[in-house]
Amino acid sequence: NVIMLGMAWQKGLVPVSLAAVERAMALNGVALEANRRAFAWGRLAQAEPTSAQDTQQVGKPVPDSLDELIERRGALLSSYQDAAYADRFCRTVGRVRSAERVAGVTGVADAVARSLFKLMAYKDEYEVARLHLQSDFLQQLHHDYEGNFKVFYHLAPPLLPLGKDARGRPLKWRFGAWMQYPLALLARMKRLRGTRLDVFGYTAERRMERELISYYENIIESLCGLLGRVDPQRLASIAKAPLEIRGFGPVKEQAAREIRARMEIELVSAKAAAEHERAA
Repeated sequence: NVIMLGMAWQKGLVPVSLAAVERAMALNGVALEANRRAFAWGRLAQAEPTSAQDTQQVGKPVPDSLDELIERRGALLSSYQDAAYADRFCRTVGRVRSAERVAGVTGVADAVARSLFKLMAYKDEYEVARLHLQSDFLQQLHHDYEGNFKVFYHLAPPLLPLGKDARGRPLKWRFGAWMQYPLALLARMKRLRGTRLDVFGYTAERRMERELISYYENIIESLCGLLGRVDPQRLASIAKAPLEIRGFGPVKEQAAREIRARMEIELVSAKAAAEHERAA
C-alpha cells in the first residue's frame, strides 16, 4: 500500500506535500523507516521504472535451504498441535527427500514441504485463538491509541446459526472484548483437534481440511514413485498445487475441489508419460 502511495504521489495524484506525507508517517509511528523506504521505492518505480526493476533484487532474502524449511515448519507445527504432528510432517518430507536422492533429482521435496505445511496448519478455531493470544495485538493497541476505546471482534462462529451472506459465506457478527476469555480457553483446547471431543471438527469445512491432508499424502506417495521417470519440474508443479487453495467456507471448498481435480489430471498425465518412456 505504501509503495502504491509513493507511485501515486510521484504521478501527482495525491494533493498533499512530501513533507505532509512524511509527517503523517511519523505520527502513525508504525514501521516508520520501512514505510519511508517503501514510499521512496514507489516514487522511483513511477519516475524510473527501469531503475526500480534493477533494484528489486537488492536486499531480497535468501530462500531457506530444505533443512531450514523442515526445521522451522516442523517447530511451527509442534506449536500448532504437538510433537507427534510435527514428526508426521518431517517424516513425510523426509521420504520424498530420500526418493529424490535415489533418483538424483531435486525440487519436489521443497514443494511438498511447503504444500504439506499449508494443509496441516489449517486455520481452525483453536489456531485463530492461539495466534491471536500469542501476539501483542492488545498491547500494541494501547501503545498506538490514547484514551478510552473499545475492542470488538468480528467473527463467524461455526456452531451458531448466524446466517449466510449473498454469496453463501457465513455472516460475521460483532462481539465485545469479553471474547478474549473464550479465545483463551480455545487456545488451551488445541489438543482436542481431530478427536471425538472436537466439536468444531464435525463441520463440513474441518472434515474437508483433514481429508485434504490424507489425500495429499497419497499424492506424495504417487509422486515418489515417479521420481527419476518424469521431469522433476513437472512433479514439483503437481506438488505445489495446494498452495493455491485459499479462502474459507464455500470459497475454500470450491478451490479445494478445483485443485484436486487438476492434480488428478496432471498426475494421470505424468503416469502416462512415465509408461510411454518405459515402453519406448
